[in-house]
Amino acid sequence: MTQTTVTSSTTTTTTTPSGLRSLYLIRVAFSLIWVALVVTTSASLVSTDRPTVIAAVLLVIYPLWDAVATLLERRMAGTGSRDRVGTTNVALGLATAAAMITAVFSTIGTALLVFGIWALLSGAIQLVVAIRRRRTVGAQWPMVISGGLSVLAGASFAAMSASATSSLSSVAGYSAFGAFWFLVSVIALSIRSRREKR
Repeated sequence: MTQTTVTSSTTTTTTTPSGLRSLYLIRVAFSLIWVALVVTTSASLVSTDRPTVIAAVLLVIYPLWDAVATLLERRMAGTGSRDRVGTTNVALGLATAAAMITAVFSTIGTALLVFGIWALLSGAIQLVVAIRRRRTVGAQWPMVISGGLSVLAGASFAAMSASATSSLSSVAGYSAFGAFWFLVSVIALSIRSRREKR
């Protein structure tokens, strides 16, 4: 919802609300496009099915995009290698993308397991980042909620990956909720910024 952001992101005192809003809007757009592609091409695939080529590409791209978004935020903040949480999240996204490349040659269930573990860990990172940013940036309650939900969703995906009835539609729902919370965060940051200008 890290999407893991959800979304996942880095933590620094120099990150600006306006920069975060722009990046979050990009994340929202990406997630909505990703959800639309999953729903129109792969939502009917269940745990025992082998991923189609389109589904495989979508599943690999998602954690990879999260790593790229984190890198973009690090560049925006100018933290570089000093940001250990961001570095951890980038490494997690890249490792998950690599693991997903292997998983998509198996079944949807295996891919869901990999996705679930990633969602759980990236959600935990998002929680840490949001809590640390409360004083420096503010308006982080949407990201706290999103991170917590990502942890729960990740655990759920991992648990249901062995079920014959689980499908990629649940992953699409996860990404859609992630987009929602990023959008709420944009609104919260905008409201805080306007109040500070008064």
